[in-house]
Amino acid sequence: MRARRTVPPALPLGLSLLLVAFLLLPVAALLLRGLNAEFLPTLASEAVGDALRVSLLTTGITLLLTVVLVTPVAWLLARTQFPGKAVLETLLDLPIVLPPVVAGVGLLLAFGRNGLLGPPLEIAGIGIAFSPAAVVLAQLFTSAPFYLRTARAGFASFDPEVEAAARTDGAGGWAVFRFVTLPLAFPFLLEGLVLTWARALGEFGATILFAGSLQGRTRTVTLAIYAAMESDLGPALVLSAVMVFVAFALLLVVRVAAGRRG
Repeated sequence: MRARRTVPPALPLGLSLLLVAFLLLPVAALLLRGLNAEFLPTLASEAVGDALRVSLLTTGITLLLTVVLVTPVAWLLARTQFPGKAVLETLLDLPIVLPPVVAGVGLLLAFGRNGLLGPPLEIAGIGIAFSPAAVVLAQLFTSAPFYLRTARAGFASFDPEVEAAARTDGAGGWAVFRFVTLPLAFPFLLEGLVLTWARALGEFGATILFAGSLQGRTRTVTLAIYAAMESDLGPALVLSAVMVFVAFALLLVVRVAAGRRG
């Protein structure tokens, strides 16, 4: 028996097409203006190269710190129960909903020259604000919670008895984590890292307040786009087109990871 084809109602279909057109029109405009004859020469310019280099370096360090610092916390939250856990989880998720500008002010008040840790850092000869380290801290503060949420869900997605069985067979704690826990949670961890990198790459508000916009030192891709809009539109269009392709690739990776975990 042939299955009957369902025709979508006119109103939802029309609204869907309107939404798709609205979402795709700015992206198409970016690509049409950015992918021009000057794309490659502008991409090879010093200003664009510096912005890409700073972004890749700082986001790479941010990802490394996220894996090292956040993975144990995510495992602990997924595997243990303790008083105040809900409050702690809420505090750790707070940067997701906190406006980036507010995050930048907070980082300045904590690590700036006149901040809570400013005097002892200055005595030690360490200056964080308006340095590449400030870019990393701004990215880490605003993006690490995305990895924490997905990693926590990954560690909680399978029965702990699987790990217990491996220990019964003689595997040590690190061996169980490496060969059992990590493979089972890997799709979640990969998705979290992609989301973290995307958030770090697009960070603007906290970075410009806490790190400034110094070419070759703290000016990331997003800051370079903002700076170029005030003087030379060419680099802004090229970098915007690059960000469109990067965003599409990241979303594709997230979808593939989500499909694997499903």
